[in-house]
Amino acid sequence: MINYIDNFLTEQEHKHVYEFCTQAKWTYGELDYPGRPPTGMGSTIDGNEWVYKLMMRRTLETFEFLQNRRMYRMHMNIFAPGEWAYYHVDRQDGYTVLYYPNLEWKLDDGGATEFCIDDQMSGLYPVPNRVVVFDSSIWHRATSFRDRHRFSLALKFE
Repeated sequence: MINYIDNFLTEQEHKHVYEFCTQAKWTYGELDYPGRPPTGMGSTIDGNEWVYKLMMRRTLETFEFLQNRRMYRMHMNIFAPGEWAYYHVDRQDGYTVLYYPNLEWKLDDGGATEFCIDDQMSGLYPVPNRVVVFDSSIWHRATSFRDRHRFSLALKFE
């Protein structure tokens, strides 16, 4: 299951979330899968942050099937231009919600989220203000933008 919705937040909320990403404290090396080297940088979003409250409220309003699930982690990812992430699964049971806060995107920018299902690769473009929800057991990875940093917010439910 992979579903997405465009224009997830209001225009003002979207811009504020992007600004939050650009001002965050980042730590090198998200470990996506055991035995593989770290990639990108990550930043945990604390439950007291306004962005945490906003994303939880809007996510649960939009995807009602998540209301009976426990969100166990909310964080941000950033990938530098040309950086390669590894395919990984987030969990064997649950759902992952990704939000794309960048303000601009064009086809040649890159930055898709790639999914591998039944030996077939498909992707979803990181259209600004788009949210995607998918089964956490699907193999997936981020691809970088060609010329600037690529942000995403991740909410993980069990």
